Amino acid sequence: MEISTPYMIILVAAMAVTVAFIITLRRGQQIMMMHKCYYTATALLLFWLLVIFIMGFIPPDKMTILQLLDASTTMCGAFIPACSLLFSICYVRAYSDTLPKGVWCIFIIPAISTIMVFSNPVHHLYYRRFALDNSGVVFGPYFYVHSFYTYACVAVSLLLIIRFAIKSRSRLHVWQAVLFVVGSLCPLIVNLFVTFHALDASIVLTPVSFALTLAFHGIVIYRLHFFDIRPVAMQQLLNWISDCYLVTGKDGRVVNYNQPFVEIFGKSYKIRENTCLSDFVSNEDIENKTPLYNLMSALHSCERRHTRITYEQPLDLKRDKELKRYWFMVEVAPVFVKGTLGGYVSIFRDMTQIKLNMQKMADNQMKMMENERLAFLGQMVGGLAHNLKTPIMSISGSILAVEQLIEECRQSLGDPEVTEDDYREIYGEMEEWLSRMKEAGAYMSDIITAVKGQAANISVSENVDFSLEDAVRRVQLLLRHELLKNQCHLIEDPKINEKGILIHGDINNLVQVMGNLVSNAIDAQKPEGRHDIVIETQWDEDQFQLMVKDYGTGISKNTQAKLFHQMVTSKGTKGTGLGIFISNSVIHAKFGGSMWYKDNPEGGSIFGISLPLSCVTFVPKDEVRENAEK
Repeated sequence: MEISTPYMIILVAAMAVTVAFIITLRRGQQIMMMHKCYYTATALLLFWLLVIFIMGFIPPDKMTILQLLDASTTMCGAFIPACSLLFSICYVRAYSDTLPKGVWCIFIIPAISTIMVFSNPVHHLYYRRFALDNSGVVFGPYFYVHSFYTYACVAVSLLLIIRFAIKSRSRLHVWQAVLFVVGSLCPLIVNLFVTFHALDASIVLTPVSFALTLAFHGIVIYRLHFFDIRPVAMQQLLNWISDCYLVTGKDGRVVNYNQPFVEIFGKSYKIRENTCLSDFVSNEDIENKTPLYNLMSALHSCERRHTRITYEQPLDLKRDKELKRYWFMVEVAPVFVKGTLGGYVSIFRDMTQIKLNMQKMADNQMKMMENERLAFLGQMVGGLAHNLKTPIMSISGSILAVEQLIEECRQSLGDPEVTEDDYREIYGEMEEWLSRMKEAGAYMSDIITAVKGQAANISVSENVDFSLEDAVRRVQLLLRHELLKNQCHLIEDPKINEKGILIHGDINNLVQVMGNLVSNAIDAQKPEGRHDIVIETQWDEDQFQLMVKDYGTGISKNTQAKLFHQMVTSKGTKGTGLGIFISNSVIHAKFGGSMWYKDNPEGGSIFGISLPLSCVTFVPKDEVRENAEK
């Protein structure tokens, strides 16, 4: 068979390009089912070109050999469209390893066509008359079945790719589909012209036309990552780390987004690809498009600073026929391509559940703090009863004594034996009893003030400057009965009385924490041990430390490791571990400080409260008294 020199050169070049295409295509790829289909079609094309190249060296009189070689090219022409259809199915359906059994039926017709063309001399159903040039060949009836199926496979495969690209709403997929379709149509159109005698050409033209297919497919594969997992992986990664995302160009033009973005934002603002965000905003609808305005402001800030911009966006969405408030954390990040700003990626994370959980945690913590305060007050009820009983009895006795003195004065009126000095003595005794009543009343007033402050709701705090001496005095009043009952002595650091120490915050919170620490120290006393509980202070350039030291049983190493992090107790069934846990939360939340623990070298425990020195003020003692009087 004679093939002209230009066609032979083109044929050799096409084979070289196909071999190089297969080698580079195979390198570094993760082989999936769609890759296997494409590789098979490319290998068949290479075999087709090789057979035609061999046919160029066969003499025209060797018709039997030429007919067998032509049958081989027909076999390639039958299976390549079927492989293309299978490739499209795998690509669209995301089949990676296995295929449904029914899919393999698409190769039945190509197999029959191969049998028909190789056995044609017996039945002449494929060729009525065989010839190598287009003008001399006469096709049989089965040829048209074969041709129809071939064109149908190509058409269906292209429709599947196009439909997938349109449905995905991704510009990348659209470009991939366009170039893939154009490349696939080139040999199809050439073959149509040759088949219906519209083009008088050599049999070399159809397989050589696949060179254009390789060129377009090469652009799709190498430039648009048709086979590469990177675009899909990036989209999956964005879907994984966000609830929805939006990719925009540096001019604000929408490049890409996922389906959740359409559901949340796209439908409301009619956002679509290849349009600018500013097109969806009007001055007359500023209030309703606040989320879009916020996004555009973030994009402008990101453009100016070239840094990530993060903000919180509340949004009212209709879910399950009910309008609900949602919160999204929006992060806008610049995308640089070879050092040049190329666009922006906006990631939206739904923080609604997290926000609700945080609010629930805050509410639960508030309830725990309230319960701990109630428990603390409950422990003091018995002691307060004893504390109030003493002054009440004193006042009652003083009133009785005064009544007796009054009655004595009344009976002595007109008695010549009662002198003026006697009346002065009676008045002096009455003043003494009244003085005792005033002292008892003042003591009761102090106790009531301390209890009233502790009974206030912990969520209603008053941040002012209060005296540490006043806080320690309240603790002494509240725990006076417990201290006396357990024969404990609360010893204050002399520095507390010598120097005016003002702490900014709510005095009730600090009294609660110190009360918990002193109460725990009372419970930790040994029967025959040193029953002193010492409140000490020290400070440096950064922190002010308030310590409660006891000489009791101490705390085990296992319990120490869990302090302030878990609700643990060394009291057994008598304790819950809630006090220390809540106290640490109070110091952290209300004063910006922290709590710590260490063993007392003399035996026992030392619980410390560290406060930032910025919330502590040292003033002359006279000023503290003046502020207290005011």
